[in-house]
Amino acid sequence: MKTTKIGTRESKLAVIQAEMVADYIRKNCKEIVPELVKMKTTGDKILNKTLDKIGGKGLFVKELDVALLEGRSDISVHSLKDMPMEVSEELPLLGFSKREDPRDVLVLPKGKKELDQTLPLGCSSARRIIQLKKIFPDMDVKSVRGNVLTRLEKLDRGEYSGLILAAAGLKRLELEERISRYFTTDEMIPAAGQGILALQGRQNEDYSYLTEFYDEESTYCALAERSFVRTLNGGCSSPIAAYAVVENGLLRLTGLYAVEGSSDYVTGQIEGNMKEAEELGAKLARQLKEEKI
Repeated sequence: MKTTKIGTRESKLAVIQAEMVADYIRKNCKEIVPELVKMKTTGDKILNKTLDKIGGKGLFVKELDVALLEGRSDISVHSLKDMPMEVSEELPLLGFSKREDPRDVLVLPKGKKELDQTLPLGCSSARRIIQLKKIFPDMDVKSVRGNVLTRLEKLDRGEYSGLILAAAGLKRLELEERISRYFTTDEMIPAAGQGILALQGRQNEDYSYLTEFYDEESTYCALAERSFVRTLNGGCSSPIAAYAVVENGLLRLTGLYAVEGSSDYVTGQIEGNMKEAEELGAKLARQLKEEKI
């Protein structure tokens, strides 16, 4: 029997996501025994600063990358939206899972039915913050860091009037009942890759046993969304959003672009063959950048 070590952050949500891959291996690869290797990343340790002040989303993957390179793990499981747009050739992305609900949601404190206008909304994403200004123009927004459960504790202690979170994480944590409102993907365009898991491995190794885990439509959506953000040189702190859907082989990508430091933004859409996903993402990015300039 061969053991495959699956690298994951140690938060409850990250472990649940890694277990999804482990369960797939147990059911479909009888000759392989999955084993989780849990790690605390730099992004998990530094919670008193916003991500753009400490180096961006790459801080959630750095330790997992080192473990892969050193052979302490064989696969890493990531939330795709946490992955940097540029990935090392030595550690390629192997594939993408079927997408969970991509929407953003509002969560209120336990027992509350509406927002308390005297308290801020908790949100750390520049993408969400600029879109919230249209939805809740009179609400203050304050940064909130930590994993989902930590954020919910802060909310229920009375530090915030509400939190803006990803539906996917709450559903995987079986906390769907905490959701007070779903924002449509037009109201709040999601982050590139939101709801999709990415599997990462080492170059020139055989990962063919994972092939059936991947989802074709999610893959094309992921490629289009990441191409859009990459073309705009978007990192963690840039107010950029990208969301694609595929129907009958046709991919429709919606994008949002704002110059860093500005609350004004432009949105647009493009459609085309899903197999041209990356080209469509880059084309829409260039169009919106020209429009914004």
